[in-house]
Amino acid sequence: MNQFEKELNEVLVDTFGLIIKAEELAIKKTGRINLSISEMHLVEAVGKQKGGRTVSAIAEDLGVTLPSVTIAINRLCKKGYVEKSKSGDDGRVVIVSLTRSGHKIDLVHKFFHRQMLNNLSCGMTPEEKSVLLKGITRLNRFFREKTAGMEAK
Repeated sequence: MNQFEKELNEVLVDTFGLIIKAEELAIKKTGRINLSISEMHLVEAVGKQKGGRTVSAIAEDLGVTLPSVTIAINRLCKKGYVEKSKSGDDGRVVIVSLTRSGHKIDLVHKFFHRQMLNNLSCGMTPEEKSVLLKGITRLNRFFREKTAGMEAK
């Protein structure tokens, strides 16, 4: 590993840990939110589509098994952040949507991400933004391919 790779690896690992820690602290700071980071990301996944989403769509989006998402959704229902209903088209299909509390939590989480992105991009030239986006996109592609290959085995 050359010097650039060593430094980049340290920054990426540290940044990932700090993002998770900052999200956890932001959740705890409100004092009223009784969610883990995983649950927060599940709320975010449910809120991606107005009118709700199916459990399988949420599982696929998060790359998590259907039974795991079902259990987590049931916990979020008990906590009052999501609600389940039958699809009007097919009664066997369950639609999960955010409650009023779930919408509020999702907005708090989105605000955190907006702050993070505004802070990162503030003062960057269009070229710097383009290079950063290209690098992160390449990293994202690597992890998508890596995880897809591991899941196939």
